Amino acid sequence: MKKIAVFADVQNLYYTVRQVHGCHFDYSVLWAEVSRRGVIVEAYAYAIDRGDARQQQFQQILRKLGFTVKLKPYIQRADGSAKGDWDVGITIDVLDATERVDEIVLASGDGDFDLLLERVRSRGLEAIAFGVPGLTAQSLIRAASLYVPIEGELLLRNH
Repeated sequence: MKKIAVFADVQNLYYTVRQVHGCHFDYSVLWAEVSRRGVIVEAYAYAIDRGDARQQQFQQILRKLGFTVKLKPYIQRADGSAKGDWDVGITIDVLDATERVDEIVLASGDGDFDLLLERVRSRGLEAIAFGVPGLTAQSLIRAASLYVPIEGELLLRNH
């Protein structure tokens, strides 16, 4: 049985799914789809912690599915912009996992991860990318072994 590690970029998924589809991403369907490919031995969801009750409820749902939820504080800069980026953390965790699994699943359309997926594949592993059509970087799609568009069943339309 193939061992799989899943990495979900929560902020990227939230904003891209909402922008294109006007709804939310269904993490339980992601879990079910990936589970058909093998056994999920590690799963991480990377989010920003704003101390919001609804977000905490959502994070509990992710934990119940089997994700380890990693949180960073939301930082509001003096100029009004915000910081809350997990790119380096995700990259380190993915590279660490390549020693333990056969396949990496990245749920993010962020083109910054194209070099990461190329490195994963150079190590002989499958690199699956889930991303929203139209908002997923072409470089990421090219770097992945398989690109899965986030549409249809992967959308949670009743919330």
